[in-house]
Amino acid sequence: MAETAARKTIRALYRGLIGGAALAALPARARHGRLAVYYGGARAGDHGGTLVKVRLLQTRYPEARVGFSLVYMLSNAIYLPQPVIDRLRSSGVPVVLNQNGVFYPGWYPFDWRAENARMARVHAAADHVFYQSEFCRRCAEKFLGPRAGRSEILYNAVDTGHFSPRLENVPHRPTDAPFTFLATGKFDLAIGYRLMSSIEGISAARRGGLDVRLKVAGGIDPSVRAQAQRRIDELKLAQAVEFFGPYNSKQAPTIYRSADAYLMTKNNDPCPNSVLEALSSGLPVLYSASGGVPELVGTEAGVGLAIPESFEEDIAPEPAAIAEGMSQIIRQRSEFSAAARRRAVERFDLPQWLARHDAVFEQALRNAA
Repeated sequence: MAETAARKTIRALYRGLIGGAALAALPARARHGRLAVYYGGARAGDHGGTLVKVRLLQTRYPEARVGFSLVYMLSNAIYLPQPVIDRLRSSGVPVVLNQNGVFYPGWYPFDWRAENARMARVHAAADHVFYQSEFCRRCAEKFLGPRAGRSEILYNAVDTGHFSPRLENVPHRPTDAPFTFLATGKFDLAIGYRLMSSIEGISAARRGGLDVRLKVAGGIDPSVRAQAQRRIDELKLAQAVEFFGPYNSKQAPTIYRSADAYLMTKNNDPCPNSVLEALSSGLPVLYSASGGVPELVGTEAGVGLAIPESFEEDIAPEPAAIAEGMSQIIRQRSEFSAAARRRAVERFDLPQWLARHDAVFEQALRNAA
């Protein structure tokens, strides 16, 4: 699982190209308070918090690689070298950082200290920091050090018009069909344990008499998929686990509406978009009570499974606890579902998130003038 020298070289080359391009574009920067945002090499897409976030931001602030007046950086996509960031700021271009989680040994068994050191410099220098959750702020203080500048908690956002519950008068499944838990996302080697714990939880619940099944949607590393299939065969769950595969943003609402509840057993997830999409779709969430997920779901929209906080290893809830949580979700689905949708609309709707960016960007430009 070691990071290859080729991958390190590619990353270094990309950073060099992005940094050189930013400096070359600096003389053409926008002036006199006109807002034009550059994302510092971060890309937009359908999967992964960073890609989705940039895509959503670009609906309001199209990227200006030339003629920019503000740089928006994301903590897990820092491509601009620090000397370039310093040069931009000294030239009157403010930097706003969206701070996700940090590197720690349980999740990133490479040189996590070096990655945090690089992140810490941007964290300290940024004109404003959006922390994606209180957990993110706490981790930044622990691993990156304190900062003196402006900052605030701004949870990620979801388009509640795009992700909506299924219509009550349109049954999505026969009444005697199994209760379906959904798990979405990218299942790579580092978080393959999430898929395995979900399978183990389904198995424990079925042994306890619950008629439940698991639907998995998203990209899965081939070795993780093979390991999961072996366990499915051992537990005789072939009819209880379904793999949908990768999907795009247009397909996503239908996938969420096809399930009865959402299952999230990842450890220390700072602020997962997938959980917000589930809430917006009216799905109760059964989750590992770690990271920023408890801040998103609360106690009224799902069930949190207690685990000890750890940064040395990633811990998933025990199968028996998952099974018990599934039983509670099934019993209280209606009230959990109503609360899930309500929390998404009231706390995480996209217009609120963009409006907060409007205000911070305007303030940053005024301060830099």
